[in-house]
Amino acid sequence: MKILPVFFLLSFSLLAQEDKRVMEPINQLFEAMKKGDSAMAHKVFHPVTKLYSVLIDKTGQPILRDAAISGFLKAIGTPHKEIWNELIWSPKIEIDGNFAQAWVSYAFYVGKTFSHCGVDAFQLFKDSSGQWKIFHLADTRQKEGCKVPGEVREQLNK
Repeated sequence: MKILPVFFLLSFSLLAQEDKRVMEPINQLFEAMKKGDSAMAHKVFHPVTKLYSVLIDKTGQPILRDAAISGFLKAIGTPHKEIWNELIWSPKIEIDGNFAQAWVSYAFYVGKTFSHCGVDAFQLFKDSSGQWKIFHLADTRQKEGCKVPGEVREQLNK
C-alpha cells in the first residue's frame, strides 16, 4: 500500500521537472529581451517559428497580426535606451510527449514604464537533443484592465 503514494510523489516530481524545462526557453527569451541580446533569443526558437498578436485596432475592431521572427529578433537586438522587461506569472503548462504549450499572463515594461499586458501562448517542440524550442508564439495586448500582481511589479526593482 505504501508503494502507491511513493509512485505519485515521484510522478509529480518528474512532471514538475519537465514543466521547469518547458519554461527554460521562455525565461531565456525574456532574459534576452532584457539584455537586448538577439543571439540569445534566437537560440530558443525553432527555425519555423510563427508569431501572432491578437489585439484591438484604433477603430475598436479585433485583428490578428502576424510578424516575422526575423523582425522580432532584429527589434530585440537593436539598441534602445530603456530595458524591455516582460514580466510573467501564473504559467499553465500542458505536455504530450515532444509537444508542450505554456499559457502565461504578462506585463510589458519599457524601463519601469508600463506599456501593455495580456497573455502569451507558447507552443514548443522537444527536439532530438531533448531541448524545448518555441515554434509558435501568440499574444494578446491591452493597455487597460491589467491586473499585475504586486509581487510581479516588485521585480522591476531587481
